[in-house]
Amino acid sequence: MTDHTPGGPSLDQAQLWRKVAVRIIPLVGIAYIISYIDRANLGYIGKPMSADLGMTSAQLGLAAGLFFLGYILVEVPSNMMLRKVGARLWISRIVVTWGIVTALTGTVHSTAQLYLARVALGFAEAGLAAGILLYLTLWFPKKQRSWAMSAFFLTIPLSGIIGAPIAAALLQYGTRLLGIAGWRSLFVVEGGLTVLIGIVILLLLPNRPADAKWLTSEEKAHIETMLVAEAAENEQHGALTGMRQALTNSRVWALAVSFFAIVFGLYPLAFFLPTMIAGLSRAVGSGVSSVLLAAIPSATAMVAMIVWARIAGRHSAVLSTAVPMVIGAIGLLAATATTNGPLFILAVCVSVSGIYCAMPQFWRIPATSLTGAAAAAGIALINSVSNLSGFVGPYVTGAIETATGSYTYALFTIVAVMIAGFCILLTVGRRVEALAHAEAATALVQDPQ
Repeated sequence: MTDHTPGGPSLDQAQLWRKVAVRIIPLVGIAYIISYIDRANLGYIGKPMSADLGMTSAQLGLAAGLFFLGYILVEVPSNMMLRKVGARLWISRIVVTWGIVTALTGTVHSTAQLYLARVALGFAEAGLAAGILLYLTLWFPKKQRSWAMSAFFLTIPLSGIIGAPIAAALLQYGTRLLGIAGWRSLFVVEGGLTVLIGIVILLLLPNRPADAKWLTSEEKAHIETMLVAEAAENEQHGALTGMRQALTNSRVWALAVSFFAIVFGLYPLAFFLPTMIAGLSRAVGSGVSSVLLAAIPSATAMVAMIVWARIAGRHSAVLSTAVPMVIGAIGLLAATATTNGPLFILAVCVSVSGIYCAMPQFWRIPATSLTGAAAAAGIALINSVSNLSGFVGPYVTGAIETATGSYTYALFTIVAVMIAGFCILLTVGRRVEALAHAEAATALVQDPQ
């Protein structure tokens, strides 16, 4: 397919966007992968670390959740700073800083020190996810943004596939490799790798299409023209443009709550799934085996995301988010009904697949009503509120398990939150879409040209 831009030669659209995707998505994707591995590594090493530091399940859940206190406090300022200084410098700063903190976490010797390290890690990593989501809007217009977001979000389940065997190997061989406990070696190795990735991003990531040396002048002009025209169209149709507008808009806050519910179904599983599997299945003989088994839902989710992205493109963003969200809740309900390890893993595969499929489709909704500074602030706000689930979810899960000796009631709690979020999504999300369509229709009648 070609597109004839004014004053320039025809462009092969498929080739152009393939070139952009290959150059951009792997760079930001690898940062996101390592962030999720760093974020969830307490789940992989929970048993040996808890034994060494004398921690309960509730304390482990609190340690996991404390990460998000610093994270949510500076998410919006971080995204505004990215918009000011550029993505290349700011994203690389985030990655290098959190890599250093992760490596230092391998030196903690008490529960209190671990708590401090997790809070520091949250401050260091704050703004990465929202920054990348904003960055993608600076490259991909609305028509390309749907598949670009889906391709980027594949990195989340991929992090589980990559992180699980790395954790298993370091738990088993880390002492021989570095002369320290296996769980400590995990922090040190992942922290060092993260710093290297940050340096690579600083060297290779362009801020905007105009800065990309691998694009021709015609390609740069074509992308910038599309993005400018889209921003002007969104503003004409009533999209929010200012930071204060986004931060005080009730629909933005409602969308944030609904995304909170989606993510709430993910983090407790990310942190506690290996422990859940080990506790349910007699066939699992060691913590290392349960860590490897925990990668199965992530692999299943990747396949589901690819299939669902093809289907969702033909339907509204709200429907494309709501359907897999319900499937995710049903999978969790099924998990509560079995005490058999393999059946539990199968149910979790269904749940995780649904949650992962819902996440990229959700981000199609705010894109219809936010642009400019409002996009930077609104995306950060939604992501910040959703990450409260990263604090609440693991802590509540660990506390309920400590009180009851079972994860069943914790899973019921997660399902209840997801159902509430589903109801909010259907109500507010449909209003946002209807308003955008109505304003677009009005603009077309007023200006048929």
